[in-house]
Amino acid sequence: MSTSPSILSVLSEDLIVRVYECLDPPCRKTWRLISKDFLRVDSLTRTTIRILRVEFLPTLLFKYPNLSSLDLSVCPKLDDDVVLRLALDGAVSTLGIKSLNLSRSTAVRARGLETLARMCHALERVDVSHCWGFGDREAAALSSATGLRELKMDKCLSLSDVGLARIVVGCSNLNKISLKWCMEISDLGIDLLCKICKGLKSLDVSYLKITNDSIRSIALLVKLEVLDMVSCPLIDDGGLQFLENGSPSLQEVDVTRCERVSLSGLISIVRGHPDIQLLKASHCVSEVSGSFLQYIKGLKHLKTIWIDGAHVSDSSLVSLSSSCRSLMEIGLSRCVDVTDIGMMGLARNCLNLKTLNLACCGFVTDVAISAIAQSCRNLGTLKLESCHLITEKGLQSLGCYSKLVQELDLTDCYGVNDRGLEYISKCSNLQRLKLGLCTNISDKGIFHIGSKCSKLLELDLYRYTFLVDS
Repeated sequence: MSTSPSILSVLSEDLIVRVYECLDPPCRKTWRLISKDFLRVDSLTRTTIRILRVEFLPTLLFKYPNLSSLDLSVCPKLDDDVVLRLALDGAVSTLGIKSLNLSRSTAVRARGLETLARMCHALERVDVSHCWGFGDREAAALSSATGLRELKMDKCLSLSDVGLARIVVGCSNLNKISLKWCMEISDLGIDLLCKICKGLKSLDVSYLKITNDSIRSIALLVKLEVLDMVSCPLIDDGGLQFLENGSPSLQEVDVTRCERVSLSGLISIVRGHPDIQLLKASHCVSEVSGSFLQYIKGLKHLKTIWIDGAHVSDSSLVSLSSSCRSLMEIGLSRCVDVTDIGMMGLARNCLNLKTLNLACCGFVTDVAISAIAQSCRNLGTLKLESCHLITEKGLQSLGCYSKLVQELDLTDCYGVNDRGLEYISKCSNLQRLKLGLCTNISDKGIFHIGSKCSKLLELDLYRYTFLVDS
């Protein structure tokens, strides 16, 4: 009995590739299982892979010869011996790999890293975050990957200035580096980094006990665009003054929880960088004053601002939003002075808003939510934790107008009920919904969410005790 030839047999390989590229990931997986043509195309075109079991590593590297990104962060058995055996396998080629994720691969030490650097000649990006054993010897081994452009070393607690020096000398072309939680790094290491890697565009020094001397060095980086220094306890307004006349390309700054930073420091940043696009200053300023707003008016390109925990009056919020009409994200959590008046001004002025955090803004009511829903049609993330005055009326507006919402946090909103969940279920793109501590919902409301929100990935029902199998 003869079988009909596949319709794909009449298509050239480049056309099959174009068809394959138009499919979403679930469809690609299905086609790979039923079509040898798509299986072949997948093996030739796949560029990224995340491997769960290290014993399959050689086979998969042989099967997918054109990989450029390799994620080994969830391979608990990965160690130096595995890497050495891989290097001796003549059938495996890693010459095209540009990105390597070794996050939490604590058993890969200096010998393995040196071997990987030698095997992957094209290596440009490496992530060794949360590798508690990564220290100065490992940094020296990794420094042989001279083509590195991006390096993430978050929470490598054994890394000191000595290891960082080996990295920057060997990889002087770095343009992005993250040193978050590397507690042994001091001003000396940061100064050397800034002197050698002059092409840095992104730098994260969050949680380090560096001083204003480091900010003085950082200010000399003329290409720096992104600077994150969350919770740096020794940085103050004097340090931020160096940035006013330095780092002319700066576009994003995060000084969240820098306890010694005040509005004076933020004004220095804003005054020196009128084209800044992102400013995060949550829980480090007590209020948004008129003097600060005068400088904010000049930020015509500002897209993101976080001022969580500050005293923000309605008039200040209206003034801020009228000056920065390009805002796409604003963080106002724990800004207890915010009311419906300020929110209606925000909705009226910032029509392109995509992310809004109003957690613990206790005076915000359905009026504000309705205004946001009707005006900001591109809203994708809305956080309303502990907004106790939100009821089904506000959620009705969300269901009617906010069709693009993907994340909604209603934790501890005891005004939310089953009718409100029925309205929310009309948000067909919803992927994450948090309903923890919502005491007035039942299975009836959850049923509406489950039956209509087909894209839902995460549902938080913390301390919800009435759920039954039906």
